[in-house]
Amino acid sequence: MRDGFVKVAVGTPAIRVADCRYNAESCFTLMREAYRQGVRVLCLPELCLTGYTCGDLFLQDTLLDGAEEALSTVLEATRSLDMIAAVGLPVRRHNKLYNCAAVIHKGEILGVVPKTHLPNYGEFYEKRWFTPGGPADRLFTLCSQETVFGTDVLFSCETLPGLTIGVELCEDLWAPQPPSVRLAQAGATLILNLSASDETVGKDVYRRSLVTGQSARLVCGYLYADAGEGESTTDLVFAGHDLIAENGVLLDESRNFASGLTVSEVDINRLLSERRRLSTFPAAPNDSTLRVSFDLAPSTTTLTRYVSPTPFVPEDAGDRAERCDEILKIAAMGLKKRIEHTRAAAVVVGLSGGLDSTLAILIAAIAMRLLDRPASDIIAVTMPCFGTTDRTRDNAVELSRRLGATLKRIDIGEAVKQHFRDIGQSMETHDVTFENGQARERTQVLMDIANQVGGMVVGTGDLSELALGWATYNGDHMSMYGVNASIPKTLVRHLVSYVCGDKAESEPELSHVLADILDTPVSPELLPAINGQISQKTEDLVGPYELHDFFLYYAIRWAFPPRKVLRLAEHAFGRSYDRATILKWEKTFYRRFFNQQFKRSCLPDGPKVGSVTLSPRGDWRMPSDAVAVLWLEELEALE
Repeated sequence: MRDGFVKVAVGTPAIRVADCRYNAESCFTLMREAYRQGVRVLCLPELCLTGYTCGDLFLQDTLLDGAEEALSTVLEATRSLDMIAAVGLPVRRHNKLYNCAAVIHKGEILGVVPKTHLPNYGEFYEKRWFTPGGPADRLFTLCSQETVFGTDVLFSCETLPGLTIGVELCEDLWAPQPPSVRLAQAGATLILNLSASDETVGKDVYRRSLVTGQSARLVCGYLYADAGEGESTTDLVFAGHDLIAENGVLLDESRNFASGLTVSEVDINRLLSERRRLSTFPAAPNDSTLRVSFDLAPSTTTLTRYVSPTPFVPEDAGDRAERCDEILKIAAMGLKKRIEHTRAAAVVVGLSGGLDSTLAILIAAIAMRLLDRPASDIIAVTMPCFGTTDRTRDNAVELSRRLGATLKRIDIGEAVKQHFRDIGQSMETHDVTFENGQARERTQVLMDIANQVGGMVVGTGDLSELALGWATYNGDHMSMYGVNASIPKTLVRHLVSYVCGDKAESEPELSHVLADILDTPVSPELLPAINGQISQKTEDLVGPYELHDFFLYYAIRWAFPPRKVLRLAEHAFGRSYDRATILKWEKTFYRRFFNQQFKRSCLPDGPKVGSVTLSPRGDWRMPSDAVAVLWLEELEALE
């Protein structure tokens, strides 16, 4: 359970209708296998000890006695299993019958939760046999054990304080006021749903949407265990559609019409972090909810859940194309509004032939189309200097031409040399002054051109560069509107690639130049070229952007500590980078992120397009003089 990960499972046992002894053995077989796989919380289906489809047999004491005996058998068999399990059975209480979940741990019944919402429509007739559940009662005996009974019971783990379990049953989720809402508000981070949902055409899609949506709304983990093989097919078929969701994300699901286990890990700490962040999520009230404590022995959870190495970039090609199209529209609409507001006669873009400036001018072109203005209102300025190569310069010129922008070529070499002479900077000393002097000269040129034409300078810096401070203060750091400010480098590449593919047939020449830009190494080109080739490659200096974007996502979006970010990175990049390499660049990330906050504290305006952005006016408010010692010490201890 280190780092808040709890291995969980949902299971569908193969049952026989009304054969409680057989069903108990089938359930125990799943429990034993789950425990062998390291599962700490297991959810089984509704009425799995009897079968959901017993009909009027639920009114027979023989069946009800058999169900209680089956639970006793399961309790005895699981005394050595340090695992929470929820098992479904009918329970008699106060001359009424309830459709219940028994929550058990090491042979003890922690509590019994009855179903709240009983369906009595269509194929369902539960009110014929069962009574809706009510508030918790401490005085209840089942299988010779005194336990609690009620709908408002929470089960809290003492060894992992954030793990608090709530239970609901099938229709409870489909009702307008699911018990899980109240339970989550009271502190439940993991909801177990014991279900028997018959299968009809298209129902699996709706069910999946319902489960993932509820996990998102409640910021919780959600385990949904569905009845399956063995249920009566007199009128219905049950597919055993088991699902595990976390905060709107489907972690895993079973194949329909299959028995067995579906296993994943729920990140409790991630849920707690998100709940703290959301001011609209209520603090757990001190209400009448009854809390039952349990202990699970601490363990290190082996991760099996998929962790994408590119959290900002969808891996599915269709999803990625949709995301790219949406981002381009958001950024272009942001720029469109700013152009309208300022009544800018033109937009000025410094075009280097690299990815960031390419994306900026592509967004500017979309904005101009939205404004029904000619592309010639985009002034593309290429400013070659000491490190500029023929390849990047030619690509900048060709890109401008293919977009129909107005091109200006201004060689800043002599201006920079004069500036260096003025301040006494040697041309042979290739230090930070040598590099930043060029960047600031370019910004000065762009700003002055904007003044000349009554326009505005569009910034090109991306989110990854802002996180690392890989920008010259008051150089490329500054603009009048930064369209790439919340777009990470890994996504920049895919956005340009998306336009490249989109224009392959309609504008093949534009697509060709975009393809060559995509093939060009990322570089600020501030140091002299060697034999006409780029001598300065950004990722050789600050590290791979795919790693830094990964660190950025988990450190900022989810506020994970460095040790957890490292663990996830090892899991995601295990075949690409060894632990030492990941650790090296993670240290670089934290060091630079803290040291370079002063640049982010005075960022130009720019549109938010995703869940992570570093605007000092919006999502990220951090003092410029904060120190990284705690974060770096944590990483050093992991070496």
